Amino acid sequence: MISGMKKFLSYYKPYKSLLIVDLTCAIILSSITLILPLCARYIFKIVMEGELPNAIERIYTIGTVMLLLVAIHTLCNLFVTYQGHMMGALMERDIRNELFEHIQKLSFRFFDEQKTGQLMTRITNDSLSLTELYHHGPEDIIISLVKFLGSFIILMHIDLGLTLIVFIFLPIIGIYAFLFNERMNKAMRTSRERIGDINAQVEDSLAGIRVVQSFANEKIEKEKFAGANDRFVDSRKKVYRSEAFFYEGGLTPATQLVSIAVVIFGGARVINASLDIADLLTFVLCVSILIEPIQLLMNFSRLYQEGRTGFERIIEILETKPEIHDAHDAVVLDLVKGDIEFRNVSFKYREEYSYVLNSVSLNIKSGEFVALVGASGVGKTTLCSLIPRFYDAIFGEIRIDGIDVRDISLSSLRRNIGFVMQEVYLFFGTIFDNIRYGKAEADIEDVVEAAKKANAHDFIMEFPKGYDTEIGERGVKLSGGQKQRISIARVFLKNPPILIFDEATSSLDNESESAIRDALEKLAQNRTTIVIAHRLSTIRNAKRILVLSDKGIEEQGSHADLIKLEGVYTNLYKLQFKI
Repeated sequence: MISGMKKFLSYYKPYKSLLIVDLTCAIILSSITLILPLCARYIFKIVMEGELPNAIERIYTIGTVMLLLVAIHTLCNLFVTYQGHMMGALMERDIRNELFEHIQKLSFRFFDEQKTGQLMTRITNDSLSLTELYHHGPEDIIISLVKFLGSFIILMHIDLGLTLIVFIFLPIIGIYAFLFNERMNKAMRTSRERIGDINAQVEDSLAGIRVVQSFANEKIEKEKFAGANDRFVDSRKKVYRSEAFFYEGGLTPATQLVSIAVVIFGGARVINASLDIADLLTFVLCVSILIEPIQLLMNFSRLYQEGRTGFERIIEILETKPEIHDAHDAVVLDLVKGDIEFRNVSFKYREEYSYVLNSVSLNIKSGEFVALVGASGVGKTTLCSLIPRFYDAIFGEIRIDGIDVRDISLSSLRRNIGFVMQEVYLFFGTIFDNIRYGKAEADIEDVVEAAKKANAHDFIMEFPKGYDTEIGERGVKLSGGQKQRISIARVFLKNPPILIFDEATSSLDNESESAIRDALEKLAQNRTTIVIAHRLSTIRNAKRILVLSDKGIEEQGSHADLIKLEGVYTNLYKLQFKI
């Protein structure tokens, strides 16, 4: 709890000066609110007590002071409303930046188990709820404290007995607020989770809209969304019910009872001549000021519950430690030769799962072109994912140029590895932007050269805008083969010493596959290259082919050597080419 509060308050640090000015304005606002009834009381006294020396001049003087106080009050209120909200927005920005930056560092395993929609909700909705809390929280506390104590002192000074009657209701209000506090927090947290489910459902449905429409399953998606939407409404029902009982069922009637009690008992005191009209009017004004802090605290309670719920959900992510991170003394990988060694490497995705790789040992020499083949699920992609540390081996070591990859800084390790994944992902933007993603400082000549090597230049130039063509979300305006070739061009541009292609030609037609195969062979010269392929035609010329099975690396050698063995590879080859 203490560490959480410390973290919460740490976001004020860059805006400490602004916070001090903001709170100073809040104190001035509260003080002026208390002074104005006293000025009015003084004027009432002058009027009711009849002619006093210079009475008119005194009234004008007090009136001028009141107008001046109202002007100051207006200026302070403007500052609090504008700059105070801006402070909250800037802090929200800082939290979003920190959260997004932290999420970028989290490991593949984290994203394997998370819904994108839930993460989006934490970055957007949860951080948004903190803006009002960060702005209004300190203000409401300061204003409530000053007004409460100030009005209490004034009320005590006017009539002690009447003040005690007013304060009988305060413990009741406090107990009632305490009882509903946790209930509201629980309801709001559930509501946040449900809106996250809605975001996840929307993201999933829209991302797969072509599959949805191709199967004419719009009704199914509508029902799934309606279910998530109904669950959200149910959670909001609990929130609103808690708020209704908290505010309208308890606190609002309590404040109304306070006002009624003042009118009844105050009126009786005026009749008994123990209180004059001027004091009663001032007392009523100060009671309304006393009630304001209660209403402010009621509002603060709502902001606190919403902000606390959002902050807890944000902290959950920020306290999630990246499984893959730099060692304390991580070295920078420079002048890479490209020797890769697996030493008795074992890996499984979760504790309760079976091992995908079990005691695998492998040596790949610098500049060697190695192909990985095998049935689906035997660990080809997993083996390659361990090299750039998308996951860490459970047992054993993976070394590059004799250095354990866990001792190499992640940025330098991945900077030296080019990875074309089986599932192509292109960003919203132009073809030029997507290819240049492989090397941010590249110019158009570099991008064009990379596209030519990937056999992408010709089809790019067929578009009216060429490299400036907008490809849509996830490259929706391109064919599967075109997207794959752009992703390959991206890696050509990166030009790393180690290349990994995971089913890199799986989406290409025969003509494009042939062109890419030739380009790969050229690019692979003097580079360590690992190619995963189901299409054995793409790797027939590899100097060494590794055949993975449930037993590990079961066979290895050239295409001709493996055919002679008449083992696993031969069976795969015959099955694919129907020999």
